[in-house]
Amino acid sequence: MRLSGKTAIITGAASGIGRAAGVLFAREGASVVVVDINEAGAAETLRLTQECGAEALSVKADLSKERDAGHVIEQAISRFGCIDILFNNAATNSYTSTLGTDETELDRVFGVNVKSVFFLARACIPHMMRAGAGSIINTSSITGIVGAPGMAAYSASKGAIITLTRTMALELAEAGIRVNCICPASIDTPMLRESFARTPDAAHARAQNVKRHPLGRLGTPEDVAYFALFLASDESAWVTGGTHLIDGGASIARRWKE
Repeated sequence: MRLSGKTAIITGAASGIGRAAGVLFAREGASVVVVDINEAGAAETLRLTQECGAEALSVKADLSKERDAGHVIEQAISRFGCIDILFNNAATNSYTSTLGTDETELDRVFGVNVKSVFFLARACIPHMMRAGAGSIINTSSITGIVGAPGMAAYSASKGAIITLTRTMALELAEAGIRVNCICPASIDTPMLRESFARTPDAAHARAQNVKRHPLGRLGTPEDVAYFALFLASDESAWVTGGTHLIDGGASIARRWKE
């Protein structure tokens, strides 16, 4: 098993990519700390990881709060004694333009999408430094690279994650800690389906979105989880500071049309 003997913290684990990663990491031998503000969803993910035979723990947290992030790390260390993998996957969406985004909305989005990454990493890094190794994986987005009209705060927050990933990778390389980010395009998660539901015709919105991906389908949570597994495992021992697109070809298709 690719993660045997390792402990992984996965945020945003109540559904979608986080749940898929939790189950996959559990199948690959990791002990898993399931983190989400959605307690019921996290409990279901916990059950699924335990069905795989994993030692697992669920922690409810508002990761935009430094105190909650610190509590997650404390609980993980108390239960498992170490943290080998931190998968910062918690996210929230926003559908406002630059002019339409007020301070409250900007703070909300950056709190969940950026501050959570910063706070958890800062609390986790000393434990990884003592171990002399670790893998931090941050979920960004294709929108953090190419932008997204009408999603100003969201795309800005995802761009910030890319830069923060690169900075941490440089700061932590000598300590043996690798830091990478994943940039998915449209992944068929509850958050994406919610965005379709906001349109006058959800089925049409979905179909139009699929057309943006040359591979002819939306991504699945498992598509992203398997790449996260590679970054979490020793197979990626010489990979750090990367901005890894998982986009069904969407980014190159967009550039081809421009």
